[in-house]
Amino acid sequence: MNTIQNPILKGFNPDPSICRVGDDYYIATSTFEWFPGVQIHHSKDLKNWKVIAQPLNRTSQLDMKGVPDSCGVWAPCLSYKDGLFYLVYTNVKSFDGVWKDTPNYVVTAKEVTDDWSEPVYLNSSGFDGSFFHDSNGKTWYTSMQVDHRKGKFFGGIELQEYSIKDQQLIGESYFITEGTTLGKTEGPHIYQKNGYYYLLLAEGGTEYGHAATILRSRKITGPYEEHPQNPILTCASAPLHTIQKSGHASLVESQNGIWYITFLVGRPLTKHGNCPLGRETAIEEIVWIDDWPYLKSGSSLPRIEIPAPIPAEKLNGTQTKKYEFNSNKLSIDFQSLRIPMNENWISLKDKPGYLRLKGKESLTSTHTQALIARRLQHFNVEVSTKVHFEPMKFQQLAGLVVYYNTGHYHYLNISTNGELKTISVLTCDNYNIVEQEEIAIIKAETPIILKASIHHEKLQFSYSSDDIDFIDIGNILDMNIVSDDYVRDGSERYRPAFTGCFIGMCCQDLATSSLHADFEWFNYKEL
Repeated sequence: MNTIQNPILKGFNPDPSICRVGDDYYIATSTFEWFPGVQIHHSKDLKNWKVIAQPLNRTSQLDMKGVPDSCGVWAPCLSYKDGLFYLVYTNVKSFDGVWKDTPNYVVTAKEVTDDWSEPVYLNSSGFDGSFFHDSNGKTWYTSMQVDHRKGKFFGGIELQEYSIKDQQLIGESYFITEGTTLGKTEGPHIYQKNGYYYLLLAEGGTEYGHAATILRSRKITGPYEEHPQNPILTCASAPLHTIQKSGHASLVESQNGIWYITFLVGRPLTKHGNCPLGRETAIEEIVWIDDWPYLKSGSSLPRIEIPAPIPAEKLNGTQTKKYEFNSNKLSIDFQSLRIPMNENWISLKDKPGYLRLKGKESLTSTHTQALIARRLQHFNVEVSTKVHFEPMKFQQLAGLVVYYNTGHYHYLNISTNGELKTISVLTCDNYNIVEQEEIAIIKAETPIILKASIHHEKLQFSYSSDDIDFIDIGNILDMNIVSDDYVRDGSERYRPAFTGCFIGMCCQDLATSSLHADFEWFNYKEL
């Protein structure tokens, strides 16, 4: 039997918003501080997915310079009406304290691969904004609202009409629900079926108590009644289940009338442990009983494998991808931190066949880093890159980084002790930086291959001059520190931690901001 294996979007791909247009399915996922903003994946069969667009690719649409870790783009909503795609998103500017700055916008395009419009501002009262296009012709905007009073934060769900003609919210704002007793109510989406409006919510927090709940009403403004068996989706009571944290969901009806629900999940290394791959996207089939949706599994627990609705190609067992920089366009797999890629710090033209990074700020910077990385999507991988770099000062570094945020990463770098070219390992754990004692001395004017070998919670760095014989450097490192769970639990104060692990290439020049490193290739190999 042809089946779909969960998760369908591996690695950091959370908060899925699914949309069908004809025979084409699209899922938009959050990108937080990574640029360009929002990933849009495409599929014909709900099994095989490919990233085809990153629509927020201009600073006029998305200005994230200086935003804190795990802020930026939260929970996009992708919808379609009358020949136009709509993408609603939040650009979170701050998170500390009781005040949360969360401006919300919408952009449009005729095709997801087109250039998307300039943003239309909606409001700043909360986040997780969503459009619902009613059968009566109206478009509604719904979101959670942030309540700063007495540390409440989750203030319930509000609804307001959006005028497509005037490009603004209009009329009265309705408070439609505080959510269920699970609390931490967010991620609202509205659907319409058999005379009911269905309000799908994310509740219980985005960790191991995460869940999807649903309410319905005959009127879009309420009152809403609860599903008799809420939550309809959760892994909270099954700590040994392979996938965990299920919640923040969206619904779609297939062209043959079958309904599906997509939702975020995490795959922990141990029971309720750390998830270095971040929050991923999974799918389940929905059945309707007495005008209420239920998982086809027969419980609130999603299955690891579900039947595919149509015949689909079988994916390769392992994924290996070697990126060579012999075109003028970087692979869509790579993203930068907070800022767009421009000739000020990155070039594929300065030295044809190479990716040139011009050294900028440190890995703790929230402003201008010269860093390009892709998602870690598998538990067992080897990632390597060939680097041409000739540092003149100890403040100049370049190399291979396993990165979570400005306070959590492992960095295999080439630098100098002032006289000789060196390779060393830096680890930043909860904002404390430790340089391992072992340092390798290498020849000047010699390109070096740097490698990261990852096996579940273990990371070993190594290097080579010929890509055949590799020498391990430093101790075995802990991959746990580059997971959402560790970052939230390991800090002296709560910080948002939603992004999963990236691995990539970077260059710092803290002396002149001009020395460059040339990367000949980058290889990602699942083991």
